[in-house]
Amino acid sequence: MSGVRASVACRHEGCAGVSRTTGATMTSLLTTPPSGPPAPSGGSAAVRSRQVETAPLETDPSTAEWTELEESLSTEKPWLVIVWNDPINLMSFVTFVFQKLFGYSKEKATKLMLDVHHKGRAVVSSGTRERAELDVYRLHEYGLWATMEPST
Repeated sequence: MSGVRASVACRHEGCAGVSRTTGATMTSLLTTPPSGPPAPSGGSAAVRSRQVETAPLETDPSTAEWTELEESLSTEKPWLVIVWNDPINLMSFVTFVFQKLFGYSKEKATKLMLDVHHKGRAVVSSGTRERAELDVYRLHEYGLWATMEPST
């Protein structure tokens, strides 16, 4: 049998011990205490074992192509995170959020807040799609109206 082998042990408190070996086939050994009556005093506790065989691991040749496609898409255009004006949040709060989330100085955060207030929107960050999604999510957590769009 050829292939890379790695051994992993589970440390979850509910597991008595799980050991997996990966390679051409994966074998798992699950060891748990018995669920029956307690072991007689003075004796050792019985342990049940279960061996499970799984199908051979196969590599998909299209995975490499998919990874290359994802990398080329992520480097094409940055995504913009836009904060929109709303009638709810105070200007001082919006400035505070920009400073806290993006680490902007008070001056830069104030300038962006004034753009939101006067122009109705401001681009507060740009980057990969995943980063933009995270920034929009974080802005929503603070109650700000934010969207993302690809850079033109």
